[in-house]
Amino acid sequence: KVTIKGIERELICPACKELFTHPLILPCQHNVCHKCVKEILFAFEDSIADGGSESSNQSSPRIKVSSSSMDRIDRISRSGTKRNSLTPRSSLFPCPGCQRDIDLGERGINGLFRNFTLETIVERYRQAARAAIAIMCDFCKPPPQESTKSCMDCSASYCNECFKIHHPWGTLKAQHEYVGPTTNFRPKILMCPEHEMERVNMYCEICRRPVCHLCKLGGSHANHRVTTMSTAYKTLKEKLSKDIEYLISKESQVKAHITQLDLLLKETECNSERAKEEASQSFEKLSHVLEEKKSAALRAIEASKNLRLEKLQTQAEEYQGLLENNGLVGYAQEVLKETDPSCFVQTAKQLHVRIQKATESLKSFRPAAETTFEDFVVDIAKQEEILGDMSFHSNGLEIPEINEEQSRMYNKALISWECPGKTDSADIYVLEYHKLNREEESVTWQEIEVYSRSKVISDLDDDSSYVFRVRGYKGSICSPWSREVILRTPPAPVFSFLFDDKCGYNSEHLLLNPRRTSVESRAGFPLLLGSECMQVGCYTTLDYIIGDTGIAKGKHFWAFHVEAYSYLVKVGVVSSNKIQKLFHNTHDMTSPRNEQDSGHDSGSEDAFFDSSQPFTLVTLGMKKFFIPTTPAAPKDPASRILPLPSCLGICLDCDKGKVGFYDASCMKCLYECEVDCSGIMYPAFALMGGAAVHLEEAVTAKYGEYHDDI
Repeated sequence: KVTIKGIERELICPACKELFTHPLILPCQHNVCHKCVKEILFAFEDSIADGGSESSNQSSPRIKVSSSSMDRIDRISRSGTKRNSLTPRSSLFPCPGCQRDIDLGERGINGLFRNFTLETIVERYRQAARAAIAIMCDFCKPPPQESTKSCMDCSASYCNECFKIHHPWGTLKAQHEYVGPTTNFRPKILMCPEHEMERVNMYCEICRRPVCHLCKLGGSHANHRVTTMSTAYKTLKEKLSKDIEYLISKESQVKAHITQLDLLLKETECNSERAKEEASQSFEKLSHVLEEKKSAALRAIEASKNLRLEKLQTQAEEYQGLLENNGLVGYAQEVLKETDPSCFVQTAKQLHVRIQKATESLKSFRPAAETTFEDFVVDIAKQEEILGDMSFHSNGLEIPEINEEQSRMYNKALISWECPGKTDSADIYVLEYHKLNREEESVTWQEIEVYSRSKVISDLDDDSSYVFRVRGYKGSICSPWSREVILRTPPAPVFSFLFDDKCGYNSEHLLLNPRRTSVESRAGFPLLLGSECMQVGCYTTLDYIIGDTGIAKGKHFWAFHVEAYSYLVKVGVVSSNKIQKLFHNTHDMTSPRNEQDSGHDSGSEDAFFDSSQPFTLVTLGMKKFFIPTTPAAPKDPASRILPLPSCLGICLDCDKGKVGFYDASCMKCLYECEVDCSGIMYPAFALMGGAAVHLEEAVTAKYGEYHDDI
């Protein structure tokens, strides 16, 4: 038999810290009061109008939102809209139970189920807590009598007499379901929140929630695996019963663990006091060092002050003597009164030297000491930064390392890191970054708290370098900072497109994946049939494909991968007024080495080939990148061949009429040339033999995942 008062902690709402009132089941399987859900989402929407201030997020005294959730509240509130009804419109909700961002779907609160089972248990708990307070009859004339039963169909409580009056024998009301006195009235049939007129009769095993037959036929659960409600009820009840029986059978083990935990509590108290004492001693040592440095600095300033005052005072007295009837001048005037030549000469010689020095000092006056104390300014910038980073360091917490291969800089920045031991020993990570600017002496780090080992960062400036570092935290203990990694953003905004499967697409030679993000050329039977034309010279065919979206103006960047086994691939841009010529010129390479009217067999045919193309392309193949022949290109052919980057990027500037080819892994420009942008420009690709090109996928922000334990 379960003591109802022993389960109180399971009946407390994690948002308001009070007993549940009309609890709703979130997709993460945690429960929150209906009123709390609305108030939290309303607070998010209000924060949009108030600029996301902290005060607006705590407008309701009922909700206790932790300070660590404020950044998440401000971020999530941007996805909502301003309140214009009694129902909040935000689709994301920060679950106070698991601290994750939960997607409520298009219907928001209206798509959540009410947990009637939990509501019933809460009501039983309340009745046990107020056993002395009786529930009165709702229909008695004053004074009302104590109720003896409650009708679940009428949602009302009755005494014996009133129940007989309102539920006479032989009527439909006599068949109503009645229970003991209660204030918790729930519907007899659980209705679907998406289809309000349908009762739930199935259970979705994918979403782990009850659904109706309309949800299965054409709703959001159409392709999901479902089972009957009776089967789900039987299965879940058997699992829950077995788990409960197992826990009850381990009661002695649980008690032993409780005893051990009591000892650990006492040990934790003792160890915490010892740690406090050690921390206090460390800060006292640091304070003692600072006091000594402070005393030494003040003594040095005081000594310098006294020396300077002495020099300036002596200089002032000397200049005071230059005044008439004072000091040196007054003494000289008295010497001039001497009439004996020998005595005058004896005294005047030394006096004249002093008068000359005084005269020279008047011509070039300079104070005997400086009044500023710039040499005594204490530079504490580095020490202040060190003190700001001072925290508890632990040898057991591994230093995370940013994985540059898994990190990406594209439309957004994806920063990934890992621990050397391959174990996630930290509870939370702090990722810091700042824009690299050589001119700025001091930098301001942007800080983000991350609960996983990767983070997507938006709103970075184009064509800029950023410095990233990360550290792990486990409670109040943190690891040292990781090695700083510099990554560069693309030179222009990212341009999104797919391969065009209609305009000039040769389905016999090229193979597109269903998403149209990859294209493959196979050196198969069609190429062998084309080789019949190869009597003399070189006669080859390139298969072309373009992007499904064009560019009319501005500066844009896109990236892609070329498979290492690719024999020949050409990439670049083509103008809309040359596309027709492009696809009608299928046999596009005829080497002039073997033409009868060529007249030469030198390497200058490369320049002829490049200049004759109706588009701007560069050649890739056999793990190499070939720089086209231009007057500015190196004369040595070997110096025009570079290793093929793992990811290649193209930057088209329609306003300046330039196209650049980049190593997208480091955003280094490999080759740039002018291009005619008079028409609409399209990304262009050409493949021959065995080759494949994969478009770089855009970086998308992933919201926090949650796990079901049922």
